[in-house]
Amino acid sequence: MAAVPTAPPPASADDEIVYESMPCIRIYKNRVERYFGSEFVAASTDSATGVVSRDRTISPQVSARLYLPRLAADAKLPVLVYYHGGGFCLGSAFNPTFHAYFNNFAALANVLVVSVEYRLAPEHPVPAAYADSWEALAWAVSHVAGAGAGDEPWLADHADFSRLYLGGESAGANIAHHVAMRAGAEGLPHGAKIHGLVMIHPYFLGTNKVGSDDLDATARESLGSLWRVMCPATTGEDDPLINPFVDGAPGLDALACARVLVCIGEGDVLRDRGRLYYDRLTASGWSGEAEIWQAPGKGHTFHLLEPLCDEAVAQDKVISEFLNR
Repeated sequence: MAAVPTAPPPASADDEIVYESMPCIRIYKNRVERYFGSEFVAASTDSATGVVSRDRTISPQVSARLYLPRLAADAKLPVLVYYHGGGFCLGSAFNPTFHAYFNNFAALANVLVVSVEYRLAPEHPVPAAYADSWEALAWAVSHVAGAGAGDEPWLADHADFSRLYLGGESAGANIAHHVAMRAGAEGLPHGAKIHGLVMIHPYFLGTNKVGSDDLDATARESLGSLWRVMCPATTGEDDPLINPFVDGAPGLDALACARVLVCIGEGDVLRDRGRLYYDRLTASGWSGEAEIWQAPGKGHTFHLLEPLCDEAVAQDKVISEFLNR
């Protein structure tokens, strides 16, 4: 007699997929599998540029990698506090992509970089990333008094805090915006001021339609789904955390910096959200100066995928010049 087929065991809750964006990440109901962005590379002295890096623990949940270019013993440099992207759920300040990028960029721009490691969602849902990023900035500016201040000699000895910048790409640009808005509402410790903001391909959404939504309808839908998983308490795409232009969001005129650079990619589905950020900021009554730069034909965070392409080189030059004016 043929054996009676047995039914497969019922799928467990662990096997229920909540969100996936392959080949990068798959989020199950009770676990996360990351296939990209979590690789670790040690801090080092870069043989090609001479940039030296080292890691600092700021608190049990926050750390950073600092990059110091070659400089004279008494040189003071602009400071760039940088928040990596990755949809709030991917990436690391310690991965090879960002390590290579900042070895090259710190040398090009002659800036001291503080690349922040914050907690990732969904294990630590948004707004945890905002809180961690604020903590990292507060730690950085604890060195504003100069030699002998704080616990990081590179910042105490070589940081010119009159040229303090925040920056980030994608979700990191979203974070940089919200940290700057919090600085406007609360002020920074030690009387520090943010001089400028570098917004690279910012991750903002909204129920309002913009032209670049149609560049890739599947990617656009995925970005909306991703946000709802990263921030379970959200009200949706018109939550001010992901749509800073919606009615009821804090006014952009309170942005706590004097200068802003917005970088967008012509082929990026988020292109017109970045353009809208520039447009709304300049129309808000904010008293600073804003610039916008578009990479022709390029998509989201192309500069990390193709760091040597002409457009990536041009974008880095634009950012470098912005930080040094």
